[in-house]
Amino acid sequence: MLKGFFNVPKPVNEPVKSYAPGSPERIELQQTLKEFRSQLVDVPMYIGSEEVRTGVKKSMSPPHDHKHLLGFFHEGDSSHVEQAINAALGAKEAWESMEWEQRAAIFLKAADLLAGPYRAKINAATMLGQSKNAFQAEIDAACEFIDFLRFNVQYMSEIYAQQPPVSGGGVWNRLEQRPLEGFVFALTPFNFTAIAGNLPTAPAMMGNTIVWKPAYTQIYSANVLMQVFKEAGVPDGVINLVYVDGPTAGNVIFNHPDFAGIHFTGSTGVFQHIWKTIGENIFKYKSYPRIVGETGGKDFVLAHKSAHAKAVAVGLSRGAFEYQGQKCSAASRAYIPSNIWPDVKKYLLEDLASMSMGPTEDFTNFINAVIDEKSFDKISRYIDNAKNAEGVEIIAGGHHDKSKGYFIQPTVILTKDPMYTTMCEEIFGPVLTIYVYHEEHFEEALELVDQTSPYALTGAVFSQDRYAIELATKKLRNAAGNFYINDKPTGAVVGQQPFGGARASGTNDKAGSMINLLRWVSPRTIKETFVSPVDYRYPFLGKD
Repeated sequence: MLKGFFNVPKPVNEPVKSYAPGSPERIELQQTLKEFRSQLVDVPMYIGSEEVRTGVKKSMSPPHDHKHLLGFFHEGDSSHVEQAINAALGAKEAWESMEWEQRAAIFLKAADLLAGPYRAKINAATMLGQSKNAFQAEIDAACEFIDFLRFNVQYMSEIYAQQPPVSGGGVWNRLEQRPLEGFVFALTPFNFTAIAGNLPTAPAMMGNTIVWKPAYTQIYSANVLMQVFKEAGVPDGVINLVYVDGPTAGNVIFNHPDFAGIHFTGSTGVFQHIWKTIGENIFKYKSYPRIVGETGGKDFVLAHKSAHAKAVAVGLSRGAFEYQGQKCSAASRAYIPSNIWPDVKKYLLEDLASMSMGPTEDFTNFINAVIDEKSFDKISRYIDNAKNAEGVEIIAGGHHDKSKGYFIQPTVILTKDPMYTTMCEEIFGPVLTIYVYHEEHFEEALELVDQTSPYALTGAVFSQDRYAIELATKKLRNAAGNFYINDKPTGAVVGQQPFGGARASGTNDKAGSMINLLRWVSPRTIKETFVSPVDYRYPFLGKD
């Protein structure tokens, strides 16, 4: 057995490749896209050492070309959830006993595989399966997940290094970080391949074993992630990937005595239902489960009268419409002062007019499709209702068509009512609603921002007035877990801006930081006394 205090390679953020015309990465990615489109993949569940094919096949298609078939995945049932739990529990002893540096090496290797031979594959899978353009796929599936893996290894080593600062005379105090007792359930979303990778790997890195249920619309790229984990050396049973619907998974997992925690990203409604279910079943578990979740958002942009109009407009066009507004952090409501509104409107409409929309394989398209028909129909209803609402005007976009793909034009709604539906409710699509306030009523606008939404994920303030920035920072301290000054409210970088929100937006356990990894360990304090007392009497008992 190796003996030593090991230093892990110092993490740095993975450089983002440009995919400019003629670049090697662009050529490789285009070739991989063609290759993937020409294949029909048969995607199994991965349970223990088995690739499980049930014969209950569900098709996978690009959201921007839903008549094209990418392949099938095999849907499971409750028996496969049980099988995955048993595999996770069976792998647990060996995995948690493995020296931490060996676990670290596995995930560092996974990062290097993603940075090298799997980069085009994971990006192409994300572009086709989730309809992300090349840049959005690169910053997500490649760079962010690579960063999660490398920085989490650093955080892991720092956690293990934390020890009691004092040991009294004749005593040695130590702190051991144990994995949780049982298995961890990772329930992952469609919109970020990096999140789908981080939610199972973060607790696994700390010695836990995992049952992973991805969103059906992300399974195409989840399959590539699993291939990376296998090649990196993640042992069988440590991460078990199953494809079942939510109620099927929940009925088994949340009734199991060895359920130790959930790592979740998804809707607020689902998370609240899960929390309620866990509470109702709390007496069944061996320990109190860790509940870690990042949920919805109704993310804001607030401009002050001193703000630069062009900067505000770009913050809106990027913040609201990159990846079709399907980021948890996407700007969906904006408060613009009357003095700069004409210029902001002009620049914003110019940006939107220049954005092309279409399939991800055409690298000139900034806008692609929303994830599926259910999402398309929901977003379209908000837009169509706005067309007929009093005091509401659609100043850009408003069109939608699902004949070939689930395409919705970037849509900007102008409302005279700051409490209009689309200012308050999460839409999760390319819809931005703007309220123009009187330029001298900045403090009233701050109150509106803070009180309009139950969420508190991200938000941005644009201003050149430092007093206004300071006031907004104080007044909105609980309105956003990630707060941006003179920048769009999206694009958090691992190791730089730990991500997460509170209120109805989640538990704010900050993915991309040590805070998150601490949720997946259970500390044990060890006190060792070298020479034990042999008499119970203390000096105060002596007679005068």
